[in-house]
Amino acid sequence: MEPFELHIIGCGSANPTQRHRPACQILSTHGKNFMIDCGEGSQTRLARMGLSMKRIGHIFISHAHADHCLGLPGLICTMSLLGRTSQIHIHAPQELEPFMQTALETFCPNLEFAVTFHTVDTCQHQIVFEDRSVEVWSLPLRHRVPCCGYLFREKPGLPHIRREMIDMYEIPVCQINNIKAGMDWTLPDGTLVPNSRLTTPPSPTRSFAYCSDTTPLPSLVPMIEGVDLLFHEATFDQENEFRARQTFHSTTLEAAQIAHDAHVGRLCIGHYSSRMDDEQKMLHEAQSIFPNTVLANEGLTLKI
Repeated sequence: MEPFELHIIGCGSANPTQRHRPACQILSTHGKNFMIDCGEGSQTRLARMGLSMKRIGHIFISHAHADHCLGLPGLICTMSLLGRTSQIHIHAPQELEPFMQTALETFCPNLEFAVTFHTVDTCQHQIVFEDRSVEVWSLPLRHRVPCCGYLFREKPGLPHIRREMIDMYEIPVCQINNIKAGMDWTLPDGTLVPNSRLTTPPSPTRSFAYCSDTTPLPSLVPMIEGVDLLFHEATFDQENEFRARQTFHSTTLEAAQIAHDAHVGRLCIGHYSSRMDDEQKMLHEAQSIFPNTVLANEGLTLKI
């Protein structure tokens, strides 16, 4: 089975601290690295974690706040210095496009690769990207500026051919993909071996939802129903609920309630406010509603 892994690059919020860095994550699957948000200095932390920038073809930005996108110019400049020539795609709310145009003209005027901007409608739940292995959906959120999360769903693969059937019926290698695609096998004496005997079902598909800065939204629940892993911001503990309302953020209990209602497999909370100095308390609060909760931390890898 192909890896399907989430790497936490940064899980802090707008005010920098010694403990955490601005928001950035990498979802690695099928030989590709999808970047989600790109806070300041993300490229240095990618290098520290041994994650390849060459494999990043698509970057998904949730909103135009500095702690989620200010690392983009530096990342692209670093890619250029490393000799990149392949196109890169940025999927983001339209508010970010003028900033990126100015930044690239100022700091990266002679790029050897194209940077293509794709506007994401933050009010719609729709597919914003797909290839042969994965599709990415936007998740409308509610923050102080237009904002959306992203849902990554693995596409179903082909059935697995049973090794003992290959040996038993001397099936040539050139026919294996045809059998995976549904073909039966005919023996030399004319006997038909049905495809169901030759194969086993494909591996279960996997999914990940990223819910960036937002007030708690019950409308998210049907969109992320049953996902394997949910990252939901929990900027504040419950004691600071009033501050969360002021800043259009969520608390630990609110993030956990969304996970509970959506029947997700696992919850990861992060985007910690600089005033939160007891993350274990935040974890215990979330676990009181959704036990299968973990704390985000720089360098953490979650396998799905």
